[in-house]
Amino acid sequence: METSTAPASGRPDGRSLFTVADAEVQSALALAEDGEAAPEERAEMLMEIARGLQIKPRSPRQLHDAVALYERALALVPPTFALLAARIRARQGTAYQTLPDGGTAALESARDCFEAARADLATHGLAEEVAELDLNLGLVTQTLCAAHRATIQEAIAHYHRALRVFTKQAWPREFSILHTTWRSLLSIPATDERARMREALAVQSFEEVLGIVTLVDHPSEYAMTQNNLGNALQYAPSSHPVANLLRAVEAYDEALKVRNPRDMPVEYANTAANKANALLNLPDDPEHPELGNPGNTAKARALYREAQRLFQSAGLDDAAATVADALAGIDASHADFGASRVPGDAGPTEH
Repeated sequence: METSTAPASGRPDGRSLFTVADAEVQSALALAEDGEAAPEERAEMLMEIARGLQIKPRSPRQLHDAVALYERALALVPPTFALLAARIRARQGTAYQTLPDGGTAALESARDCFEAARADLATHGLAEEVAELDLNLGLVTQTLCAAHRATIQEAIAHYHRALRVFTKQAWPREFSILHTTWRSLLSIPATDERARMREALAVQSFEEVLGIVTLVDHPSEYAMTQNNLGNALQYAPSSHPVANLLRAVEAYDEALKVRNPRDMPVEYANTAANKANALLNLPDDPEHPELGNPGNTAKARALYREAQRLFQSAGLDDAAATVADALAGIDASHADFGASRVPGDAGPTEH
């Protein structure tokens, strides 16, 4: 595996790591060779220039340049400046993390950077610096799970450490990001008792996020969180399943205050299909479930049909096929509450 500690002098193909046409990079390289400045000062200047390239890159190449500048800066840091080295390494990790063409190798290099920086950052740095590193480490680890290069448990552990610092009161933005990402790992279909407990935690987390994210100030995030809350409620274990389904429908209705078929057709279709699934399992009269749910079944059918049309228009054939299966399944008996969920509905957590 190629790591982030490759020499900054060149690439395996012999070409320079830097884009020579970029004046910023040339300036940075000149600073690195300035013998009048102390090495730690030169390293810090290189870090700031690399950070500037990273924040406002004009091309993907500049992100690669930032990675290489961080590496050059690390080579200049004296051994006694452990905190500076850790901060540079952490910044390099975020540069690897944002490489659009880096793939799994870049994410693994990002993870290596974060893990290499953590101990010195925890010893000498600020608590929020360590928490930010843990947040980024969790995001990278979560993405690597899809490539089978990490585990969900590892990602959750990173998020949990970050949450010890990023509290709701002091760091509302980071708290919201953490809860949405951390608990998204928990919103998966329940197949055993441990999974069921994760769903209960997911409900609690999304409700916490909704204490920060508002319909007026954060409409997209609000809709996404409400949709995810509805999904979690459908799966969460409860001695009152009807109450959970009613709450899920309310959450989907909140999401649909933002999502509409004209401006957000795919998002609308996802939430409409999820709401349809909840209605399909909800009796018309919660006080008398034995009477069945022909009314809610009719509403579910209408929502499924609308979602199917929107998925087809968007070219999402697999999603449209899943909804078609749901529509076909409506012909089966749904008179008894608790009928099995249609596979694919109450879909995965959105990010």
